[in-house]
Amino acid sequence: MLVRGGRIVDPRHRVDALRDIRLQGDRIAEIGEHLRLHPGEEIVEAAGWVVAPGFIDAHVHLREPGFEAKETLATGTAAAVRGGFTALCAMPNTEPALDTAEVLARVSFPQASPERGIHARIYPIGAMTRARAGHELLDYASLLAAGAVAFSDDGSTVADARVMREVLGALAALDRVAIAHAEDAGIKADGVMNDGIVSRRLGLPGSPASAEESIVARDIVLALETHARLHVAHVSTSRSLELVAWARERGGRVTCEVTPHHLLLTDEAVEESGAGAKVNPPLRTAADARALRDAVRRGAVEFFASDHAPHTDEEKRGDIAHAAVGFSGRRSIS
Repeated sequence: MLVRGGRIVDPRHRVDALRDIRLQGDRIAEIGEHLRLHPGEEIVEAAGWVVAPGFIDAHVHLREPGFEAKETLATGTAAAVRGGFTALCAMPNTEPALDTAEVLARVSFPQASPERGIHARIYPIGAMTRARAGHELLDYASLLAAGAVAFSDDGSTVADARVMREVLGALAALDRVAIAHAEDAGIKADGVMNDGIVSRRLGLPGSPASAEESIVARDIVLALETHARLHVAHVSTSRSLELVAWARERGGRVTCEVTPHHLLLTDEAVEESGAGAKVNPPLRTAADARALRDAVRRGAVEFFASDHAPHTDEEKRGDIAHAAVGFSGRRSIS
């Protein structure tokens, strides 16, 4: 196959140019300008397209083990490669959680394994606490040996600041990343969307920005004290970005990510889509979305992540108060 005239973007090799690519089997055989078409070769005209190495999604919920009705490793990785993603970091909010080497090893696939139904590389993120309950630290070295690439209780926040400080200290000693799910459950209470003008207009309980920002601030202070590497997942507010910038100015090893839906949508989507737009953290204001986009443009955000989190159709039906958190009930949306 000859892929002709595409814009090749390859960050590793610092290539951004119009080139042709020749494929032989599952290998790239040649890259160059105006390559000659060989007899019998299929041709793909890629003018106007970007041709890139496989993308990495560093925040997905593949649901296996424990929630296979929502998704499996096979269906999740099939969806990923259809969308151009060849490597995924799988979050640990499974059942059981990815909190032992034995469980974590079941979802660790540093190489795709199509014969086993695994179509993309899977790099598991180990839990930070036993059963993600926020109380008991784990044997992080054994989880690393089993394939963990970072640690998080994503989907839950370590509510006890003392425990979080101990987690960060332990991971700092190993020079590994702690991924913070920043959400104060007490402040959020029964909020189902962003607290603001739209929530009041709809008569729905809201989760204020401070539910996220208070935990971002706490974890940043703890990371600075313990010299830990902290990554703030799915940042959704402008003040969270300011807190990350504040930490970096003081030498903190703090990174963050944003999701496409927080970049492109606002809480007004809840008025249009109801439970279909119930996500966590909630969609915020137009001002927050602009701040996130501006941060991306100036290089203050390390990467995009999908926070892919499928649910069954049944879980997304009904009123917003009882619907599951996520955009769609369909499995394996790339």
